[in-house]
Amino acid sequence: MATKTISIKEEAYKALLHEKKNKESFTDTILRITKKSGKLADCFGTWKMTHEEEKTILSELSEGWRMTQERISSEVPRH
Repeated sequence: MATKTISIKEEAYKALLHEKKNKESFTDTILRITKKSGKLADCFGTWKMTHEEEKTILSELSEGWRMTQERISSEVPRH
C-alpha cells in the first residue's frame, strides 16, 4: 500500500487524535470519519466559536509566536 505524508495544523491533529479509537490507526480514523460524512471537509466548520473564544485563541497564539521568536533569537547566532 502506498503512503503519503501530509502536514496538518496542531489543532487538526488534536481533533483527529480525539476522534481516534484505542488501537485504530490515523488512516482508519480518517476513513471512518469520511465514510460517515462523505467528505472530510464536511467535518470542519461545525464549531461555532464565540468572540471571547476567538480572542483567547488569538492571544495565546500571539504569545506563543512571540516566545518562539525570542527563543530563536537567543539560540541562533547572528552572523
